[in-house]
Amino acid sequence: MAAAGKILVLIGAVLLLLGVLLLAGGRIPFLGRLPGDIRLEGERHTFYFPIITCIVLSIVFTVLLNVAARLFLHR
Repeated sequence: MAAAGKILVLIGAVLLLLGVLLLAGGRIPFLGRLPGDIRLEGERHTFYFPIITCIVLSIVFTVLLNVAARLFLHR
């Protein structure tokens, strides 16, 4: 039962972090405007794909989840 509690705390921490990131995402100046992000503008449409931002966020979340897993799920 204690293991389930630790997993729920970990999931809650991840959701909290994700919520804070979504709320503060517009205030982080470089997020979505990194070199390598693709932005194509036409007369009637705009295509935007933040590839480098996705890679950076993936690395950050991977590191954070690994650290949290080692702290909370350590036996």
